[in-house]
Amino acid sequence: MAELLEFLARKLVDKPDEVRVERVEEDDTVVLRLHVAEDDLGKVIGKQGRVARALRTVVKASAVRSGGRVHVEIGA
Repeated sequence: MAELLEFLARKLVDKPDEVRVERVEEDDTVVLRLHVAEDDLGKVIGKQGRVARALRTVVKASAVRSGGRVHVEIGA
């Protein structure tokens, strides 16, 4: 899941070297924290959060296939 999120984010941003995903397990949920460059934050969020919502949907669908729960947080 983290690899998928990182792959998708790297394709969206101008500075792919600054993309990193931090994985934290809380109870029965995996929290993926996506960190991008300050300048690329708008590209990852998108207009009215559409890109961010799409990223979350894809990652959650991947988590369901593997039998887990995931939450995605986006920041700089």
